[in-house]
Amino acid sequence: MLGIPRRYSHFVFGVIQSGLTSLIAAGIASLPAEGAMLFIRHWMVSWLLAWAAMLPLVLLAAPAIRAVALLLTREERA
Repeated sequence: MLGIPRRYSHFVFGVIQSGLTSLIAAGIASLPAEGAMLFIRHWMVSWLLAWAAMLPLVLLAAPAIRAVALLLTREERA
């Protein structure tokens, strides 16, 4: 493994989550492309642009989303 300190795990999570989400969304948006090579090219360009836009948003929004999720939920009692 990379050995990234655990205190940075929220950044690692954000990179993985935004990358995977934007990869899938860009692939779906690229489906109308005609031909396999055009599809792949369009998908990769769209993904890189989407990831570049989403990564800072995910990293900045994650703490607020986590706080709202904690407000909306409760601990389960044993």
